[in-house]
Amino acid sequence: MKVCVVGASGKLGRYMVRHALDRGYEVVGVCRERSVGKLGEFAGRITVVPGATDDREVIRRAVAGCDGVLTVLVPWGVKGYSAGTAQAVMDHAPAAARLVFSCGWHITRDGQDVYGLRFRAFVKIFGRLARLVRAVDINDQVEACRRVFASNTRWTVVRGSDLEEGESQGLPVWSRHVGDPILKSNLTRRVDFALFMVEALVNDELVHEAPAIVGCRTPSARAYAAGLTRPPA
Repeated sequence: MKVCVVGASGKLGRYMVRHALDRGYEVVGVCRERSVGKLGEFAGRITVVPGATDDREVIRRAVAGCDGVLTVLVPWGVKGYSAGTAQAVMDHAPAAARLVFSCGWHITRDGQDVYGLRFRAFVKIFGRLARLVRAVDINDQVEACRRVFASNTRWTVVRGSDLEEGESQGLPVWSRHVGDPILKSNLTRRVDFALFMVEALVNDELVHEAPAIVGCRTPSARAYAAGLTRPPA
């Protein structure tokens, strides 16, 4: 399998590169030119295409002939970076390619997610402050996912909980809606978030799904597996 990792130089991106290489995949990585050095550990093992991830020509060259594309949707700035990245990937990836995008729990596909007051307040306050200083635009990531959900591509949008570093604990568990009991712990190892992304490339059950994930060893996941919490209605 030939896989492109868009946003390969970030923490999540580098984990995805490692997982893909461990599976014997041919890997193409896209990252900004100033970040190419972060991929030094993979020298000679992957092809690097430097450039902005919302640059359509950069994406066109990077995804050519790929069976799957793993995209980190990062809403840098206030000029539609995330939406531009998603659109470029969908427009230029081969028609049959599996497209897997990463985002946070704040993205909702059908409006059935249930968020606590603390989470909603954080997203609202952080979103306003970040946009005020023109650093991040959360609404841009919302728009990017809206376009993905409306597309005819073979997409999956993986919605990550809060993240922590540490050794892998295994493939995270998932549910369709934030607020379901299995997700209560709201914590996933970043290396395992990346593992779920790579696994989604070959899991057809995740096509046209927006799984919200949580670590498989968290208290809520263990309680659900033991039958101590009820499944969502």
